[in-house]
Amino acid sequence: MAAPHFFLLAAEAGKADSSNAVMVVAIALVTLIAFVSAIILMLYGKLWFRAYMSGAHVRMLSLIGMTFRQVNPRVIVAAKIMAVQAGVGNVGSDAQSGISTDLLEAHYLARGNVPNVISAIIAAHRAGMDLDFDRAAAIDLAGRDVLDAVRTSVYPKVIDCPDPQKSRKPTLSAIARNGVELRIRARVTVRTNLAQLIGGATEDTVVARVGEGIITSIGSADSHLDVLENPDRISKAVLARGLDAQTAFEIVSIDIADIDVGENIGARLQADQAEADTRVAQATAEQRRAEAVAQEQAMKALIAENRAQVVLAEAEVPRAMANAFREGNFHAQPTGS
Repeated sequence: MAAPHFFLLAAEAGKADSSNAVMVVAIALVTLIAFVSAIILMLYGKLWFRAYMSGAHVRMLSLIGMTFRQVNPRVIVAAKIMAVQAGVGNVGSDAQSGISTDLLEAHYLARGNVPNVISAIIAAHRAGMDLDFDRAAAIDLAGRDVLDAVRTSVYPKVIDCPDPQKSRKPTLSAIARNGVELRIRARVTVRTNLAQLIGGATEDTVVARVGEGIITSIGSADSHLDVLENPDRISKAVLARGLDAQTAFEIVSIDIADIDVGENIGARLQADQAEADTRVAQATAEQRRAEAVAQEQAMKALIAENRAQVVLAEAEVPRAMANAFREGNFHAQPTGS
């Protein structure tokens, strides 16, 4: 009877040891889970709770995954909360904000400015403009300041023509048909065209086109007085040319800020031409005078040559007479017949 009793005691002791081991492992797992949970709550609890209370609904696993994907979760959560509170759009995988967490993460990983894009979308939504996340993100990734573009679209921007910071001359110089120069400084009011912001020409192109249009309009005027009497004819003519085509801006108005009368270029050119003609005439007359002097000298030389020949001929007369006397061929003429 002693042997079976011993085996029973050994079996009970083994069961007790296995139960203790399982309990130790369970306690260790619970402790580890509690420790990891505490760390997660310390790192992401406040951020998750903030998003939850704002209705952004960012999952805890998403916050943890952002860290491993090298995404700043604070930036994403702040942007998501801004979008939810503003109620922008109804597109995307998130029906409440219209902008999903994945879209924000993708734009962040593409080195985009997530807060700037969300702020631009909110500003456009408040102004009643059509701007979704995809277009705003594309504008941002293209290197344009999308928030500034929206602000310019809501509040038009004034551009000086010519730009004093980029041009050496403070005014544009144009000449009417009567030859009078006009010096003009214009101010162009533009607003952003979001539909053509990607790939559209910049402010420099707008300024260059407006300057070209002003010069062309003044050049087609018969007199500078016509321009001075009706400066708005320049604005109307330039606006009618559609100079904002294929640009990132829409021209609202063109205003002539200053116009001055410059030099009478036509009169000066005519005077210069008359002076040049006078010099040509003087040169021609001087050439003719020189030719006449040369011809006079040639005639004098010819006269001197002829006189020399006469002298030579006169010198031959005595010699001929002497020969005639010598040969007896010279007879005196009787005085009376």
